[in-house]
Amino acid sequence: MVAVSQPATRVENSRLVDIPTDGLVDRLLRHIPERPADLAAPPPGSGLKPVPGERGLPWLGHSLEALRYGPAFEQLKYRQLGPVLWGRMFGIPMVHVAGPDALQDVYTNKDKAFGHGWDFLIGPFFRRGLMLMDFDEHLFHRRVMQEAFTRPRLAGYFDTITGLADTAIRRWPRLTRFPLYPTVKRLSLSIATDVFMAAPVEAERRRLAKAFVQCTHAGSAILRFPVPGGRWLAGLRGRKVLEDYFARMLPAKRASVDDDLFSALCHAETEDGERFSDADVINHMIFLIMAAHDTSSVTVTAAAYYLGKHPEWQERARAESLARGDRPLDLRGLNDLGALDLVIKETLRLVPPVPGPFRKAVRDTDILGHYIPAGTMLILGTWVNHLLPEYWTDPLRFDPERFAEPRREDKRHRFAWLPFGGGVHKCIGMHFGMLEVKTVLDAMLRHFRWSFPDDYEVPWGFTSLPFPKDDLPITLFRLSGL
Repeated sequence: MVAVSQPATRVENSRLVDIPTDGLVDRLLRHIPERPADLAAPPPGSGLKPVPGERGLPWLGHSLEALRYGPAFEQLKYRQLGPVLWGRMFGIPMVHVAGPDALQDVYTNKDKAFGHGWDFLIGPFFRRGLMLMDFDEHLFHRRVMQEAFTRPRLAGYFDTITGLADTAIRRWPRLTRFPLYPTVKRLSLSIATDVFMAAPVEAERRRLAKAFVQCTHAGSAILRFPVPGGRWLAGLRGRKVLEDYFARMLPAKRASVDDDLFSALCHAETEDGERFSDADVINHMIFLIMAAHDTSSVTVTAAAYYLGKHPEWQERARAESLARGDRPLDLRGLNDLGALDLVIKETLRLVPPVPGPFRKAVRDTDILGHYIPAGTMLILGTWVNHLLPEYWTDPLRFDPERFAEPRREDKRHRFAWLPFGGGVHKCIGMHFGMLEVKTVLDAMLRHFRWSFPDDYEVPWGFTSLPFPKDDLPITLFRLSGL
């Protein structure tokens, strides 16, 4: 292992702190020594280098450290072994890619050597979603789907989002400690179902919500086959519920002129008249609702946490929200929320909702001169990029001004800040997501004030998405006169 002297980060009670690298993980399982090993020998005469790495435990590899320490563990390995390294995760050798230059190699994908790598994790539950497609097929589906995310379409969704957010948040309990994260998840799923599907009845909404949760949780199952009582089987059953619902509703949506996204996908077509099949619409609906409510929930929760820990930013953002008086929020009004925009961007840096996208090499290739054989799974360490002191001043500190002029630290490298991914797979719904996150936080700021004890640090858990392990308990204080 390469010796290093500069500090790294780790999680102490799931909180990021600076510590010397020598004590980072402290070899969680000391009885299994590290065994440095190259991934694969490059072809003779290629001039390429092998990918360095460590085997870790049999089958588990470094899975336990990664799940426990999250981005801190990834940053340690980056410092020790470089931007391209390999390790074993639940029996699968995976190459970890981090650092702006290395991720630029993957995202630009000049020789089309990298396809998506999500099948092993969520393929059975979100199959044929946009993120699980590649190359020409992906470009065709993305081109058609863009019609559902144009600015006029977003404007059409906006009234639904603002109405639901304001009505729900007004009813949130005040002067009572309650879990924010699951509350935001319910609100976000309600927004997604109303905007995307035109509000099914309440009983149907609850059934669909349960099915979406089952599909989402199935990807983190340790036993990845349909064992009775296991997450994998529950996910397969949830997928069947969603397929049946969308198939039943689809004929009416084909014939409707509604403004919801379901109808938009049914009618979207390219200039050449290309449209989605029924199966395409169903697959995309299942994937989009999952993607929309899960990532937005993480970002709203994290931003609310930072606003509670930094009252000066909460007051600055609130002043902008209250400045419009009784005038309802509209798309133009979103542009006036500059402080909130900076807060959300900094939140996405510190807690990216999708911190480690997956890719798979579909042919032999290289990353920064390291040999990557066909079939290799990749984890893209975007969260590592967000914490590198080479690009971010005091990177563990909450500092929204880093995104403001003239600093613009996110411009130091094109691939330093990647909350929405990059390349052709860059999140198609990022503008919708930002719209929803900003609308929900604006409603919170207009109705409530909140804070957290000085000694409280959110205990982030690290699985497929970051989440607060304590659900982020919060107490809201209603603003007078509102």
